[in-house]
Amino acid sequence: MGQLTTHVLDTAQGCPASKVGITLYRIELQQTGVERQLLTQDITNQDGRLDAPILEHGAFKPGMYELVFQMGDYFRSGQLTLDEPLFVDEVVLRFGISQHDQHYHVPLLVSPWSYSTYRGS
Repeated sequence: MGQLTTHVLDTAQGCPASKVGITLYRIELQQTGVERQLLTQDITNQDGRLDAPILEHGAFKPGMYELVFQMGDYFRSGQLTLDEPLFVDEVVLRFGISQHDQHYHVPLLVSPWSYSTYRGS
């Protein structure tokens, strides 16, 4: 069966981003708009990763998903002095899973001023 994993790298300081809150939603498109179903929440470890896949086994199925990274809390607790409001606060990544039997790895490379992602392995 497939699984979804993620990790967060702080590109401004050149290190893994630990203690970042991450929330995963399944996205359902309804006639009345978008419905977000909360699936799970977790916090990154010292390596900027979660201790287990954020989605796996029977819960891992094709569809649209959203990862929300609480980067503002992370940046406010760090060593950088930043102006408020932060330029990068909550990072929302919406993506699709089409293959139920594959590993989807969605890393976040982030600084207080930019972010990027890709489908990793």
